[in-house]
Amino acid sequence: MAAEAREMAMTTIGVVGAGQMGSGIAQLAAVAGFHVYLHDSDPAALARAATSIAAAIRRLVSKGHLSEVVGSGSVNRLKCTSNLQDLQTADVIIEAILESEDIKKKLFSELDKISKSSTILASNTSSIPITRLASATRRPSQVIGMHFMNPPPIMKLIEIVRGADTSDEVFKTIKSLSERLGKTVICSEDYPGFIVNRILMPMINEAFYTLYTGVATKEDIDAGMKLGTNHPMGPLELADFIGLDVCLSILRVLHNGFGDSKYCPCPLLVQYVDAGHLGRKRGIGVYTYQKGSASVKPSSSL
Repeated sequence: MAAEAREMAMTTIGVVGAGQMGSGIAQLAAVAGFHVYLHDSDPAALARAATSIAAAIRRLVSKGHLSEVVGSGSVNRLKCTSNLQDLQTADVIIEAILESEDIKKKLFSELDKISKSSTILASNTSSIPITRLASATRRPSQVIGMHFMNPPPIMKLIEIVRGADTSDEVFKTIKSLSERLGKTVICSEDYPGFIVNRILMPMINEAFYTLYTGVATKEDIDAGMKLGTNHPMGPLELADFIGLDVCLSILRVLHNGFGDSKYCPCPLLVQYVDAGHLGRKRGIGVYTYQKGSASVKPSSSL
């Protein structure tokens, strides 16, 4: 009951990182009735996020999924800032920045200093152990993993990960918050990759090995998984959607964490990332993407 009361008393959520994940999380929280501070050190990223969130909310209103009052209220509750100090009143701060342990630890140390003693610090990390992130703070009992799926406003799942010291109250509070955001919750132990990416990334990696060794074309690999196993997207198309750099970072975390060769990134994936072919966000990855269109064209092999 204490955890439920704590969650219901929350009014303000901070989100750090104005990329696709951070802006999606901020949108979810604003629509759910929270005051939201969306932080990014890059003003241009904040401007893009504010524009995309407002446009997404307008679409929800136009389709009848939100009322005009709720839509306008959601936009008004969102504040974009490049000053991390503005998050000091937040009840929960959700980190959604680059998938780098060192960079995340630095941020968590800074958030620990500026936030209220009661603030819960959550990470949207898709692979890095929460216990290691919590070690950068003086409040490891209040650090937790809150892994949203991409894109956050659409995907129904949140993967909650407890660190070694995460308290029962914090876990229950974040579980209740996740459900308030309209999500289904699954819980993972604190091991690299957690549940979803520990299973997904080896499949994506194997798809790259299948392409790399000439077993099949990219189109046939994706069609085989879509039509043969009823996946909505093929693994190579999905990798482009996630970001090839993100996939590579997760595989490296898995490989370093477990020391198992099955997680060793495919050389072709490494080569794509080295070339800057990162997927949809760059307009080219395994496939090339027409600007302003969801259609794909095969990209030339590296």
